[in-house]
Amino acid sequence: MNKTELTKQIAETLNIPHTESIRYFNALQEVLTSELEREGTIILQGFGTFTPWRQNERPGRNPQNGTPCVIRRRLSVKFKPGKYLLEAMNAKGQ
Repeated sequence: MNKTELTKQIAETLNIPHTESIRYFNALQEVLTSELEREGTIILQGFGTFTPWRQNERPGRNPQNGTPCVIRRRLSVKFKPGKYLLEAMNAKGQ
């Protein structure tokens, strides 16, 4: 599912115009990004936790030509699913 499909699904679920669901989604994305850039943790009870973490500089290779390069240190994000999300996902598979 991509962003367009997700926002359409949200619009249908909430019975709101698609443009409004896009605005809500973009606002959520901005807030999450802002908090993670400040290296804050976001906990959505039952859904999961977004945690920023610093990846160290490391050696790598250009996948197109195999030339060695250095992958710079950067901020990334880890997601740990919550209990209720995992239960919901696994209940349907049984």
